[in-house]
Amino acid sequence: MDYRELGRSGIKVSSLCLGTMTWGEQNTEAEGHAQMDYALAQGINFFDTSEMYAVPPKPETQGATERIIGTWFKARGTRSKVVLATKIAGRSPMTWLRADHAPTAQTPKQIAEAIDASLERLQTDYIDLYQLHWPDRPIAMFGAGGLAYKHIEGSSVPIEDILGALQDHVKSGKIRAIGLSNESAWGTMRFLHHADAKDLPRVQSIQNAYSLINRVFEIGLAEIAQREQVGLLAYSPLAQGYLTGKYQRGAAPAGSRKALFNRLQRYEKPQTEPAIERYLALAKRFDLDPAQLALQFVTTRPFVTSNIIGATTMGQLKTNIDSVKVAWTDELEKAVDEAHHAQPNPAP
Repeated sequence: MDYRELGRSGIKVSSLCLGTMTWGEQNTEAEGHAQMDYALAQGINFFDTSEMYAVPPKPETQGATERIIGTWFKARGTRSKVVLATKIAGRSPMTWLRADHAPTAQTPKQIAEAIDASLERLQTDYIDLYQLHWPDRPIAMFGAGGLAYKHIEGSSVPIEDILGALQDHVKSGKIRAIGLSNESAWGTMRFLHHADAKDLPRVQSIQNAYSLINRVFEIGLAEIAQREQVGLLAYSPLAQGYLTGKYQRGAAPAGSRKALFNRLQRYEKPQTEPAIERYLALAKRFDLDPAQLALQFVTTRPFVTSNIIGATTMGQLKTNIDSVKVAWTDELEKAVDEAHHAQPNPAP
């Protein structure tokens, strides 16, 4: 395991980050604890969660994942060993996250409420990285817009007001650093502009989807990530399991996310399956586990700070962590690039 600086924060995080969004839905508290025990023992010091988790989001499970992490901290006494990231929801019609049942928005009032609620569930007095889960302004997200920008009018909290509210909590010591998620190049640069112009907290990371079949981050955001030191925290590096091959030809294994929730349409576009077949064949050619091929591709990108892995079984977790042992050669890089250019970004 290697360790990389989180933006310009001085915080060092492992190149793999433990994703947690299944805990409290597909995984029990005991299973979540076991995953954290194993990940920490393997050198992973970076955990990512959200006030909204478990997924899919619903009132019955909201906050469950943070509570599971909190009980682990209390039982193990491990808070100081972990760089902990969580998130506040962006603007949405969800009404169950706030005490007054207001739809979510990144107002100063809601930011304060969300931070305090997360701290209570997590049984800690500080959050290392506090992220805006998606923009407060109206924007196509989660693959809905494809590669085309579609302008959407609507109200939003000004970026400088969001940063001003976060600054209060940085000064109080409740959060150490801030980050973005599901953000665009324009949005990232506006956050950086307001931080520089008004001496507000600087974003240190951006958590966006990135995988062999979704390399859209490279088009505009990769340059920002490297020149501005706002590194990518890559989520869905396995395209929610599709790059393992388990969903090929319409398969839906029992207990899988597709079988349980059928909400993976981002990775079911017309050209996705043949593109995945290319990568499965490539993994076989190089005698690699397809999941490890896909993960190590992401981890070795120069603009990636940390690669967020998730698992519902210990076997999956061990396979995913062992991906760091894959030697990424020039020959492998060339083969992946050839497959990408044959069918680029089928699942943006």
